Amino acid sequence: MKKSIYALTAALLLAGALTGCAGSKETPATTAADSKAETTASETKAEAESKTEASGKLEKIVVGATPAPHAEILNAAKDILKEKGYELVVKEYTDYVQPNVALDSGDLDANYFQHQPYLDQFNEEKGTELVSAGSIHYEPYGIYAGKSKSLKDLADGAQIAVPNDVSNEARALNLLADNGLIQLKDGVGLEATKNDIVKNDKNFKIVEVEAAQLPRSLGDVDVAVINGNYAIDAGLKVSDALAVEDAASIAATRYSNIVAVRKGDETNDKTKALIEALTSDTVKKFIEDTYDGAVVPSF
Repeated sequence: MKKSIYALTAALLLAGALTGCAGSKETPATTAADSKAETTASETKAEAESKTEASGKLEKIVVGATPAPHAEILNAAKDILKEKGYELVVKEYTDYVQPNVALDSGDLDANYFQHQPYLDQFNEEKGTELVSAGSIHYEPYGIYAGKSKSLKDLADGAQIAVPNDVSNEARALNLLADNGLIQLKDGVGLEATKNDIVKNDKNFKIVEVEAAQLPRSLGDVDVAVINGNYAIDAGLKVSDALAVEDAASIAATRYSNIVAVRKGDETNDKTKALIEALTSDTVKKFIEDTYDGAVVPSF
């Protein structure tokens, strides 16, 4: 009887030992496999998160602009640039000098407020190397009523305010000449200055005013020739102007408003993305729907 009990006990112990050995061999193998799978899954997740974070991070494009219409048009392009991986930051300026100074110093990636003749003049005077990356729109100049409500009513010696910078003053003088108020020297074209006035039968006084201040000058002069963006800013409508530049005139091409960048940046990725966004169908429709002819797409 005892022998039978001993035999049974020994058999049970042997079976337990064999079972334990089998378990010892399988457990490390299973643990290693599970660990490897968990590590791989963790690495894959980390890589995915890294890629998502990288793709979701927007690179900034900082652009200087006058408030209207330039900053407004830029804001209309923000979503398009976001899709391209860029965050558009618009810095507003109320004059024509600081946006170029800031661009030249590297504080801006680009600016959008001026036409080519003004940029050429600025480069010549300041020794900068800023260039156009593309033409975006044209703003017809208008002659707006001040003390006098029509061009026919302008009295002898009436005061006519014009922009005081060379390129914009030439444009204003040409508009006055086109409407028979003065006559300019033959062939002077868009290089005209006050010295090129050869006929002024009513002795109009040409008053040179800083461009941004022209709308405010209306109460002090008889009429003023005002840049499109400053007219918009002041709530003036091109449809109310006493005279407007012809859309087929040379000014429409030469005075198209451009995006300016530092020389060498014309074709970098940021600039290309910015120009593509600003010349998109979405922005074109925004311009046409918003400004009622006061701003005309150049593309």
